Amino acid sequence: MRVRRLRKEVAHLEVTAFINLIVVLVPFLLSTAVFTRLAVVELTLPAQTAGGPEQLKAEDLKLEIVIRPDALEVGDRIGGLIQRIANKTDKAAATGAAGTAYDTEALATLMQQIKAKFPEATAATVLAQPDTPYEALVEVMDAVREQQTVSGPKLLRSALFPDISIGDAPVAAAVVQAATVKAEKRP
Repeated sequence: MRVRRLRKEVAHLEVTAFINLIVVLVPFLLSTAVFTRLAVVELTLPAQTAGGPEQLKAEDLKLEIVIRPDALEVGDRIGGLIQRIANKTDKAAATGAAGTAYDTEALATLMQQIKAKFPEATAATVLAQPDTPYEALVEVMDAVREQQTVSGPKLLRSALFPDISIGDAPVAAAVVQAATVKAEKRP
């Protein structure tokens, strides 16, 4: 008995539909892609001092900018508070909507004055509270890091304190006092 074998033809892949899909999909994806430019600012953590304040020179500046909800406090870690810059109210706040912004222009002016007094200093520490908005932190860091001046059609930038360290702001004395008064009132 003869066995009959069926000859099977080799199946060919039909890729025409797939190629058509790719031809349409690639230009669509390229046209909708968002190309971004990332800017990176190098930050360092504040160094812990090995010695005490007696080892530091009087000319040595340890600049600190503390971001509080109501003001910016610029000070020297050793010398104390240099200036407290109160928040400015924007035009929306005058019309009844609550809104305040940090006075970064006054901060930039103060940084220029400090840089003129201490031209060799390049380090500054920005201390922020946990609820500080990210935009406010970046604006303060920009005001501390460099000076921007407009000269005709050009924007000139010069470094003020480019070595910025960030950290947590110390608890304000008023907050500590209010917490202890509240704790004492509890029965």
